[in-house]
Amino acid sequence: MRLVAFEEVDGPHIGVITDLGVIDLSRLDPAAPRDLGAVIKACQLEQIAALMAKADDTIHHQIEDITIGLPVARPGKILCLGLNYMDHVAEGPFDKQPFPAIFMRSATSLVAANQPIVAPAVSETLDYEAELAVIIGKKCKNLTEDNALDAIAGYSCFNDGSVREFQRHTIQWTMGKNFDKTGPFGPIMVTPDELPKAATGLKIECRLNGQTVQSSTTDMMIFPVIETLVYITKAFTLEPGDLVIMGTPSGVGHARKPPLWMKDGDLVEIEIEGIGILANPIKAE
Repeated sequence: MRLVAFEEVDGPHIGVITDLGVIDLSRLDPAAPRDLGAVIKACQLEQIAALMAKADDTIHHQIEDITIGLPVARPGKILCLGLNYMDHVAEGPFDKQPFPAIFMRSATSLVAANQPIVAPAVSETLDYEAELAVIIGKKCKNLTEDNALDAIAGYSCFNDGSVREFQRHTIQWTMGKNFDKTGPFGPIMVTPDELPKAATGLKIECRLNGQTVQSSTTDMMIFPVIETLVYITKAFTLEPGDLVIMGTPSGVGHARKPPLWMKDGDLVEIEIEGIGILANPIKAE
């Protein structure tokens, strides 16, 4: 399934995207769940599948006409990988890491598709990072290679917007990775059955004002999805609604000469094959 959280005048709704448009679950059944993140956290995606079994060819919306929300509005944990594409490692000051480099983002840093990324007043060094988002759908600890994929509810796009000046203030990246409204996430969640196993081999790109600035494939990750989930759950209990953000390929703004920063009036797009396009304008604080 291809699922979208969106807002109507009466609150949140859940839509299922087909080739013709968006089916609004609340139009199928007024008692249908309305909060996609809550459905994921409750491990109840099968309810949506059951509702869709009753659907006909009636379409209620086109995706360009709805106000898209975050696929998970209030994720519990947001765990991110740094330095997870070798070509990105090569363009920075760090060496290849023997283990996944994990850092965390906060929910206040997130922003939905089509909503503005806020370029902070304190620094001009706002950078883009195209990334694959893994949405956890099952409570799990000590995953193995055999069962890691069972923990995934779906996949989405992510832009790990980074204020590089603040990221470099110390050896800890937290400040630069958590400015308010700098982490776009969405526009939809795609369930694993719609994509190759572990979302491998998908083209991933970033475009800034229509110019392609990053282009790679997800099979170029140093630590792919399965290996990453196995590693993370040695320490963390992952819970439904948690996010794991899988790192970015080369081409980021800080590595360019001169550097290429996102600024007021820009449009940034993250596209992942089989998932879609996450587009956001940039607005000065």
